[in-house]
Amino acid sequence: MDKVVEVLPDKSALVNRATILVQEKIESAIASQGQCTIALAGGSTPKPLYEALAQTSLPWEKLHVFWGDERYVLPEHPDSNQNMARQAWLDRIPIPAANIHPMPTASGNPEEDAATYNTELEQFFGQSIPNFPALDIILLGMGDDGHTASLFPHTAALSVGDRLITVGNKDGQPRLTFTVPLINQASNVIFLVAGANKVPALEQVMAAEGDSQQYPSRLISPSGELWWLLDAAAGSKLDITC
Repeated sequence: MDKVVEVLPDKSALVNRATILVQEKIESAIASQGQCTIALAGGSTPKPLYEALAQTSLPWEKLHVFWGDERYVLPEHPDSNQNMARQAWLDRIPIPAANIHPMPTASGNPEEDAATYNTELEQFFGQSIPNFPALDIILLGMGDDGHTASLFPHTAALSVGDRLITVGNKDGQPRLTFTVPLINQASNVIFLVAGANKVPALEQVMAAEGDSQQYPSRLISPSGELWWLLDAAAGSKLDITC
């Protein structure tokens, strides 16, 4: 694993840096293999990144978009990660509809929908368990409790190692989420973390030793590159200069 931590002056600078980095990784993947696979994160931090990417010029027909996690709501719901990404980015670019692969949330059975998305990923990548496909880019955020995707502290999802997709749990509400081994197979994992409220958890996640059940972001250790892009508020207690 190649780990890079960058502390940017503010959230705007973080978004600018993330836009450049993601664009570079998309172009590199397309140049080397003819397409790029990316998994998106929800939350407020990546939204301006998506809006910025909508203004770039890329061969969108060679990009395939997935989601690393999703709230168990219908796609048009205001809390839907898919809905946010479509409004901010995907509906504003000429990407083929077939290249967008949202997590299904309409059956009323989260376990069934998780299995459906698991099968879709296996068929797309032509691999099945015990082999995990390698996405080119996985974007992640981190909550002030140290969770990432929908991998929350002390939940069963943290220990799932025999599936690509599982059901996470947020205060009794189901979420669909990538499993830890699927995330860790990625070529590039990029965390976007902003805000002073993230400092306590970030210190625990970055510590040499710690509790991964309490701070699940510690579990992310990809076979490829690991990028932590932080704004100055989030990175204020880390011994890193930008």
